[in-house]
Amino acid sequence: MGREASTATPGSGAGRTSFGFVFAIVLIDMLGFGIVIPVLPGLIMRLAHVTIDTAAVYAGWMGAGYAAAQFVFAPLIGNLSDRFGRRPVLLAAVLAMALDYLLQATAPVMWWLVIGRIVAGATGASYSAAYAYIADVTPPEKRAASFGTMGIAFGFGFVAGPALGGLLGSIGPRLPFIAASVLAFANFLFGLVFLRESLAPENRRPFDWRRANAFAALKALSKQNATVLWFVAALGMWQLAHIVYPAVWSYFAIAAYHFSARQVGLALAMVGLTSALVQGVGLRLILPKIGERAAVAIGIGGLCAAAVLYAIAKSTGVVYLAIAVGALQGFVQPSISGLNSRAVDARSQGELQGAVQAVGSIAAIGGPPLYAYTLARFSGPDAALDLPGMPMLVSAAISLVALGLFLKGAAELRRQAV
Repeated sequence: MGREASTATPGSGAGRTSFGFVFAIVLIDMLGFGIVIPVLPGLIMRLAHVTIDTAAVYAGWMGAGYAAAQFVFAPLIGNLSDRFGRRPVLLAAVLAMALDYLLQATAPVMWWLVIGRIVAGATGASYSAAYAYIADVTPPEKRAASFGTMGIAFGFGFVAGPALGGLLGSIGPRLPFIAASVLAFANFLFGLVFLRESLAPENRRPFDWRRANAFAALKALSKQNATVLWFVAALGMWQLAHIVYPAVWSYFAIAAYHFSARQVGLALAMVGLTSALVQGVGLRLILPKIGERAAVAIGIGGLCAAAVLYAIAKSTGVVYLAIAVGALQGFVQPSISGLNSRAVDARSQGELQGAVQAVGSIAAIGGPPLYAYTLARFSGPDAALDLPGMPMLVSAAISLVALGLFLKGAAELRRQAV
């Protein structure tokens, strides 16, 4: 009971240790997502007795199921953390993650694996409680930089996950799942001992099923501050623009630049590295000088400019220039999250983060088909117009919509300050 009753405070040893646990949750979830990518096609082919083209269809539907589970569970987990505290919710999520990867490692039939991927999406929805924890233990003016630190976990997991999965997968196709399970279980034991609660009892609120979904949550949050809706909408559109990269960038690079697998891997590694540098270093050095509103505008502008550069690139040098420019979008999510976290009270941080993650899940569901269809229509022998960069141009157009929505919210924020 002593550990449950004590709370993490900003700058304290317990607070730093607990922050490390939350960082590890995000890192392990991203590693777990990426570590299975190299072996998933072969495992689907083996369990479903299908060829690679059919396995790709199965994988697409499983990816949609993963994102749909996050859409449903992110608001639920965020609301539960507002009611019962962050610690029990985070511990339950990371333990469920460990058990789920063990379930996938032992899957004897296809439906078992499908259920495992859906459950993985649900446990990955713990981001909502994790980000609420960061808001609890970080002073308002430093939250954007702290949210950016979480971006290091995303960047590192994006690079290291598939690489580790390929290495382990060469030994055995189920070994990456076992490794993900072991990592998650080790983090659970660490949290059980060291994680302190961050949400004081007086800041908790009753759980209401009617608010445990993204749309009801946003409606309730907008009553506290109308800018929340504009900023969440901008974040959702930015995520829809950004998802062009995990959705089709590898295929686009092969079609447009004739990249080999090695060149694709090196480029993606550079994406992860530059993203981690911007979010881990740039946010702490630059954000305090320019402010969150300017940082978001620069970040969205970087996404738009990079997408155009990718579409018109004729040399590898321009591709890597686009990667460097595109890394600026690492300013976007942490800065908007920082603005939003200050717009609502301490009792609603989990609800806010759950709604934000659910909106991002909508982009994860709809974005890949949008970009895949666009690439298919504008590349290959049957293309209506030979322009494989069209998905990047679509992404650039969507990013401009995101910028417009954000500027509207920023104008509302300035009006409130007058």
